[in-house]
Amino acid sequence: TPSQFMENWCYDKATIDKMAVHYETGEKIPEELWTKIKDSKNFRSASMMLRQLHFAVLDLTLHSSFDPATADSKSVHDVCQEVAEKYLVQPPMDYDRFLCGFGHIFAGGYAAGYYSYKWAEVLSADCFGAFEEAGLEDDSAVQATGRRFRDTILAKGGGMAPAQVFEEFRGRAPEPEALLRHSGLA
Repeated sequence: TPSQFMENWCYDKATIDKMAVHYETGEKIPEELWTKIKDSKNFRSASMMLRQLHFAVLDLTLHSSFDPATADSKSVHDVCQEVAEKYLVQPPMDYDRFLCGFGHIFAGGYAAGYYSYKWAEVLSADCFGAFEEAGLEDDSAVQATGRRFRDTILAKGGGMAPAQVFEEFRGRAPEPEALLRHSGLA
């Protein structure tokens, strides 16, 4: 979460205006260009979110309920197609064998854990939401929230259960609204 969290500052105009200026004139990024940057970040974000959810559910399904020995002639490909029907706007072509190269879940150490990619995005966006709620233009509020972030998320890290650390920082369980907002979907 901390590495993804830092990316949020790259899309805060006030933060960028303090760093990204023309080296000779001091001119800030023009509003028109800034709008294009934000729009490009959110381009196809719903499709990409569905893609990640498809991967996560497929991973969980294959590792939790698929048994090739008792699958009633259902293949891994059939399971992939069934999950795709629920999560993708356009189903994969019949000849698509993406699963054969999906190394993350078979050889990459993410067996039944691919969902953690999207979950990390939820946590990151929700943490940044605390700064937004404090007021990104209010330096003292940002500093106070930053100290709380440092003293919880960064300092406690793996020293206690992640859900407890998050709840100590935010005062509640994680919510997806900030991720949806940051993705241009809310």
